Amino acid sequence: MLARFIRFAGVGVIATAAHYAVLVALVQAGAAGAVAASAAGCIVGAVVSYGLNYRFTFFSKQRHVIAVPVFFLFAGLSLVLNTVLMAALTAGLGLHYLPAQVLVTGVLLVWNFFAHQRWTFRERAAPHRMYDKPAV
Repeated sequence: MLARFIRFAGVGVIATAAHYAVLVALVQAGAAGAVAASAAGCIVGAVVSYGLNYRFTFFSKQRHVIAVPVFFLFAGLSLVLNTVLMAALTAGLGLHYLPAQVLVTGVLLVWNFFAHQRWTFRERAAPHRMYDKPAV
């Protein structure tokens, strides 16, 4: 499990870089406030994260038709958590958006690892429906 968490964190660095690039670009361009820019970055990071985690972290054999909806259900929950925490830290506590995002990222790292290991990419019992068959 430690090796898997390390791979997950490595993928997270790449996804987080995409997230932060969108966040900083939107805020610095004046195109969005910190909370909205963070939400947009979170979506971009989730897309990057799915492909890399599917292939390199969990070595999933789960069919995309099964894994994608579950992954993006949890990504949606992460988006809500990200947005609420960013609003609380920036608007509520007055933190600058970058340290706030670093704190939020730490919370989401732990949440996402356990959610995706437990539900998204877990190997399921023998398939009982045609669309549940593992990818070959």
